[in-house]
Amino acid sequence: MEWDFLLVFLPACFALNMAFGPNNLLATTNAARVGPLKAIIASSGRIAAFTPMIAIAGVGLGTLLTTSMWFFIVVKWAGALYLAWLGLKLLMSKPQSAIIEGGQPQSMRSLIRQEFLVAAGNPKAILIFTAFLPQFVVPEHYALSFTITGALFLVMEVVAIAIYAVLGSKIGRYLRNGKAMQWFNRVSGALMVVFSIGLLAMKRPAG
Repeated sequence: MEWDFLLVFLPACFALNMAFGPNNLLATTNAARVGPLKAIIASSGRIAAFTPMIAIAGVGLGTLLTTSMWFFIVVKWAGALYLAWLGLKLLMSKPQSAIIEGGQPQSMRSLIRQEFLVAAGNPKAILIFTAFLPQFVVPEHYALSFTITGALFLVMEVVAIAIYAVLGSKIGRYLRNGKAMQWFNRVSGALMVVFSIGLLAMKRPAG
């Protein structure tokens, strides 16, 4: 890849990484509840979901989302329903459930699974990989350049996760009492429900 392409790709890609969406909201919320380190580790679930999405886009199967109405609808509804379920759980949480849920600390496996499912259930992600990454691929070295751009996307995604996790942890310092954290949960839950509605409003791209 040429340097002039990277100078365009890196800032444009990082802007996508930093966009405030369901996963970044989840990382912020988790960091406020369980701390930034656990939130960053939990986000490995997001990377685990994005990696095969990038591979799928790289081999051209990402066009399924633009050519198959039913595939797009299934992914969209599954993602929206799961996101709405997470949001409703936060909305209905009790004051002390910010850190303790059901009397037991939320496991790391559960946090990782949440990140994975939210990422995997968002068709917008693979559409980004299908439409954005190929713009910076060198046709003569397609596989290698797509791999490089995909890897760079994931690296910058981790940086964005860390930024949101630090932000969430700073917010969490001011929410030590149960009542304040309950209101934070309600705001986060409401935003997740809004994002779920946004997913349902997504239309399959023409093509």
